[in-house]
Amino acid sequence: MEARPKSPASQGPVARGGTGGLLVEEELSEIERQSPAGLTSRQIVDVFTSRGVRFSEATLRKYVQLGLLPRSIRVGRKGRHRGSCGVYPADIVRRVNQVRAMMAADLTIEEIQRSFARFKEEIERVEKGVAELIAGFEREAKGPALDAERRAAIEGEIVAARQAAGELIRRITGVEASLSARAGSSPAGTAIGGGSELF
Repeated sequence: MEARPKSPASQGPVARGGTGGLLVEEELSEIERQSPAGLTSRQIVDVFTSRGVRFSEATLRKYVQLGLLPRSIRVGRKGRHRGSCGVYPADIVRRVNQVRAMMAADLTIEEIQRSFARFKEEIERVEKGVAELIAGFEREAKGPALDAERRAAIEGEIVAARQAAGELIRRITGVEASLSARAGSSPAGTAIGGGSELF
């Protein structure tokens, strides 16, 4: 049977959202905890619509096109002729929530895009570097120099390191998201290309 990400919207009673239809930190953390394998576009939309927030797959695609959200990764489904589906990282709900908060603060599209680009390259560089380092550890651990017992111990440490690295990236992304949201809380004019055009 296929191991697909569970829909956070279907997990128990609908949680209370924050002000103006925004999700609060506890909700965001719970969604990320429940969806380590990521979320499909339908699941992301369900997270918001289940809380009475107007949000659609077309809006999600527009956010991606504008560079506010990462693109999905194609993940193959188990079984013959099942094809694949697009999966987004679990923290994408946090990003959507953040965009909505910035729109509510009347930021322009350009201001929102600039805000999201501030630390994006640095975070991606860290993520790529850590992934390459762990891949190097894995190659080294498979080499002939280690006996079976030592190899098993090191492989366990590598698994733990990968999990810790994932948590570090999630926390760094969360800090960046908080900084961007705080930067977006200052008053801004409603210039042409305002955030409301993202709907």
